Amino acid sequence: MTSRSPRDTPLRLVPRRPLTAARRTATTRRSRPPRPPEGTPPLPQLARLARAELADAVRLARWAGTGPGTAGPTGILPDDEAALAAAALDLSSRQIRTAWDRARLSGLIELHGGAARPGWRLRAWDTDDTAVLRGWVALFDAWSLAHPFLPGDPAAPDPSLVAEVVEAAPQLLSFLHLSNEPVPVDTLLDLLRQRVAELRTERHEPPADGAGDPLPALLDWTLDAAVRVGALRPRDPLRPDEVTLTALGSWAVWVKLEQICVAAQGPAGHMEQSAETMLRASARLSPGPARAEYRAWLAARPVALAVAELLDTARGDDALLRGLAFEALRVVGDPAEPAVRAAVTEPTLRPYVVLWLAELDGDDPDAATGLLTREEATWLWVDTAAAVADHGEDHLLVSHLETAVQGSVPGLLEEVRNVGHPRTVHVLVALAAAHPDPAMAKAMRRAAFQVHTGEA
Repeated sequence: MTSRSPRDTPLRLVPRRPLTAARRTATTRRSRPPRPPEGTPPLPQLARLARAELADAVRLARWAGTGPGTAGPTGILPDDEAALAAAALDLSSRQIRTAWDRARLSGLIELHGGAARPGWRLRAWDTDDTAVLRGWVALFDAWSLAHPFLPGDPAAPDPSLVAEVVEAAPQLLSFLHLSNEPVPVDTLLDLLRQRVAELRTERHEPPADGAGDPLPALLDWTLDAAVRVGALRPRDPLRPDEVTLTALGSWAVWVKLEQICVAAQGPAGHMEQSAETMLRASARLSPGPARAEYRAWLAARPVALAVAELLDTARGDDALLRGLAFEALRVVGDPAEPAVRAAVTEPTLRPYVVLWLAELDGDDPDAATGLLTREEATWLWVDTAAAVADHGEDHLLVSHLETAVQGSVPGLLEEVRNVGHPRTVHVLVALAAAHPDPAMAKAMRRAAFQVHTGEA
C-alpha cells in the first residue's frame, strides 16, 4: 500500500444529517457477534480488571467532581490542585499526574471552559460494564500519550522514528494475541525492525539512521507503556526476556481484530424508563422502530415534562444521547419549539437547536447545515465523531471524515485542534487507530498530542 501525505488528501464535502454516522452504529452491527477466543474471561470479570486498572483515575475524577474542579486552559492540573488532590487521596504528586492523564484519556474527566468535571463514563462506572471497558480501551488506544517517550540524552532517536514505532505497535500486540503464549522480546524486536522498514519503504523514505540502534530502547518503552496501562503482564523475574498479554489486553486486541462492539440488552419496552435509558436502548434500532419507541415513551408522560427530560439528557456528556434526544424531539414537533428555542444560547446544544429549528420550518436537513458558523459545524463534527468513537465501529469513524466542512485533512485538524471540544483528544486518537493510511494516522496522533499537551 502506498501512503500519501495528509496535505495531499482532500476531503469530499458530503452534507449529512449530524446523527447519520452515529445512527449507523446501531444498524451495522452483526446480529451474532463472533465469540471471543476460548479462555477469555467473561465481560463482568474483564470489567473488574479494568476498574482495578483505573482505580486511582476514578478516585481522582470523583475528587475533581466534588473539589475545586478547575484546570488550566491546557487541561494540565495546576500544582496547587495537584497538591490538594495528593493530600486528599493519599497519593504522591507523580501518581496524581499519572491518574489525571489516565482519567482524561479514558473519558472519566472532561474539560469545559477550563473546568474539569466528571465525564459520563464516571457516572456509569459502577453499573455499566460496557462503559468501563470502553473507557479502558480508550486508554489502551492512547498508551503513547498516557506514557510518552521522554528521551534522556542528546542522541535520542528522531521523533519520526518514535511515531513509526507507535504505528507498528498494533502489529506487535496482534502477534502476541495470535501467539497465545509468552513471546521472546527478541522476536518482537525482529518484528519491529521489519515493520519499521516496511513503513519507510511504503513512504519511499530512507532506512532509519542515527547513532547506535534506538529500536531496542523504543521497544522497551512500548512494552513498559503497555504494562502500565494493563495490556501486558509485568515481566517474570525468572523469565525476563518473554512477554505476554493480560486478559484485558488479549480481549482488546481481539475486539479490534474482529471490529465488533459488545452487544447491550434488548431495546424494546422502555416507555416507563428514563429518557437516557430509553435513548440508549433505541440506539440499537433502525430509524423506523426507534421513532416508534420515542412515540411510546412520549405518550406515557406530559409533553412539557418529556421535552424537559430529553433536553436535560442532551446536556449530558454522551454525544450519541445528545443526537438521539434531538431525534426524539423531532417526533414531538411543534409543541417542543419553545423549550428547544430557549436552549439556543447553550453552546453544547446550539448546533443541534439551529438544525432542529430549521427542519421544523421545513428546510432541507442537509441545506440547514449552512446556518451553522464554521466553528459550530466543526464542533458538531467532533461531537458526532465522539458518538461514533464511543458506540460505533472503526470504518464508520473513518467514513465520518467525509462529512467535515473543511476541504483537506490539515484544514480539518487545524480547526479541530482549536474548536475546544472536550472529546477532541479521544476523537483524534480513535481516528488514528482506525485510519488505514499511515500518514493520516500519524498526523492525527500528532494533533492529539498537541491538544493533550496544550500546544494547540
